[in-house]
Amino acid sequence: MTLLKQDKRTAELMGRARALFIGGTLLAAFMSAPVAQAESPSLSAVRPVVHPDLVAYESQGDLSGQLIIAGSETMQPILAKLAAGFTRQHPQMNITIEALGSTEGIREFALGLSLQRRGDKSRDGHGGGGVANLLASSRPLSPEELKVFVSRHGNEPLEIPIAMDAVTIFVNAQNPVQGLTLQQVDAIFGSTRKRGFPSDINTWGQLGLAGGWEKSEIHLYGRNRISGTREFFIEAVLQGGDLKEGVREQSGSASEILAIARDSNGIGYAGAGYQTSMVRVVPIAEQQGDPYIMPTADTVADGTYPLNRSLYLYVKKGAKGEFEPAILEFLRFANSRDGQQTVARAGFFPLTKALVAKNLTLLGGQSITARAVPASR
Repeated sequence: MTLLKQDKRTAELMGRARALFIGGTLLAAFMSAPVAQAESPSLSAVRPVVHPDLVAYESQGDLSGQLIIAGSETMQPILAKLAAGFTRQHPQMNITIEALGSTEGIREFALGLSLQRRGDKSRDGHGGGGVANLLASSRPLSPEELKVFVSRHGNEPLEIPIAMDAVTIFVNAQNPVQGLTLQQVDAIFGSTRKRGFPSDINTWGQLGLAGGWEKSEIHLYGRNRISGTREFFIEAVLQGGDLKEGVREQSGSASEILAIARDSNGIGYAGAGYQTSMVRVVPIAEQQGDPYIMPTADTVADGTYPLNRSLYLYVKKGAKGEFEPAILEFLRFANSRDGQQTVARAGFFPLTKALVAKNLTLLGGQSITARAVPASR
């Protein structure tokens, strides 16, 4: 069984927009958004394709117990589908997903805080299961966070990327903007303009839009402070600069996308998996004169889309560096053909063959410490 704890407000908002979450995945005409340029493919033009050489998942034996995955809200759709697929293979497993946001999840994971302190309960009525077994993060742990982790646990966690993603610039579906450079995005969202644009960009007319858009004020949307996507955006786009005070920060990506859909002047950033027909993806150029690039499986994998990233799971090691078998089996499933097809169905980009091979080699060298994960701690 899979227990997915969603932001109730987000679910209500998405319901009004006639979008549905099934297993954590936003189904709102994912493939139907207009392209930003006639010659540029939309996110739907090239569906993510899993490398045909990836090996299908084969169960290594019966498992029972509970896994708790805490962290990234962006990764919630992937994790919900992976959990559903894994529990079909191992029906005695119970997987709980806590979409806390990457930054909050990292803090709880590093400090070893228990979910029970928030009064959470698992579906079978036992306590929340104690400390999370796996951390989901949309960004790598910082050196400072790793230092805190090592000071508490004696060694660094195992880092396994399970999917690729693109931080994507979204505008309202009616907005005709053709594309943006990173310098322009910095001047739109950032107050310090570290990329060197000569002035703030506050109106759509400053970006060349006409036909009534000339004096329309740009309305900024983004994620809140517990979001790894927010931190990635600040580092990758603003080069560590400051966000403008007027950014309307949202608690979740789904609610941010809905806000942009309701605001013809809105612009925001979120993971590519939150694409819907209500908003448009804006192609991005590294700098003026470069071609605008849409985030696709190819441009994310080869790095030509400038805002690509990996999505990670982190695992704690035992005192002797060993792991519980259910954790290693779940990571094996995520890196199988079945798991990567699940990633693609969730609207994100699968790993390359080389990354999967690297992950499986790393996982193959891990030792195990028990035959099952306890149902409660």
